[in-house]
Amino acid sequence: MTEPEIPGDAGAAPAAEPAPARSTEATDDTVAEEAKAEVGVGPWEGDLPQGGHWDPDLLADGDRRNVVDKYRYWKHEAIVADLDSKRHSFHIAIENWQHDMNIGTVVRSANAFLAKEVHIIGRRRWNRRGAMVTDRYQHIRHHPTVEDFVAWAQGEGLAIIGIDIFPDSVPLETYELPKDCVLVFGQEGPGLTPEVHEAAVATLSIEQFGSTRSINAASAAAIAMHAWIRRHVFNQLPG
Repeated sequence: MTEPEIPGDAGAAPAAEPAPARSTEATDDTVAEEAKAEVGVGPWEGDLPQGGHWDPDLLADGDRRNVVDKYRYWKHEAIVADLDSKRHSFHIAIENWQHDMNIGTVVRSANAFLAKEVHIIGRRRWNRRGAMVTDRYQHIRHHPTVEDFVAWAQGEGLAIIGIDIFPDSVPLETYELPKDCVLVFGQEGPGLTPEVHEAAVATLSIEQFGSTRSINAASAAAIAMHAWIRRHVFNQLPG
């Protein structure tokens, strides 16, 4: 079969094939970039809402913060006050002797699961990049030494629960987590110090099934926090 001639273009080469459709991947990338540019909400439309928790600057300019929709346009202090009214009774602690890069991510997870406080044991300075600004909404307390931390926890009546792999560790999956407790995580690499291990009423391990010897401290923290949530928010018994 011969190619049909294009009117007014006799003898010309066949028309070029149409350009291929953009790949799904490229489309997804474009959508992702557009979503990134549109994060949050713009200026408030319509009559301004009434109440002391609204931020007039955010209402006028828009709210691009990393907060859930409920808190859009709220003042920062109003958000913290609302979170404080319903925080859970567990605390998170992490040792910071070598400037651990996981702490920011631990703080972000602690905010997501609404921990009472996050405790930094050791060096005061820590890398906030992984927190994604959630540290502004999360109470963080510093303890220069393990002894200071242990004295504080005991004074508050909190059970110290270590999360690490030791010969005496028991599975997190079957352990009855106390409601009032502080979950403690060690420095990435060396893990919990002997001092924290000794002070803990129990040390828990997370069951693994692959070839690696351990999981990232930030990942372990999120798993342990969610285990507490399942037990004390959803009343799921360990099995």
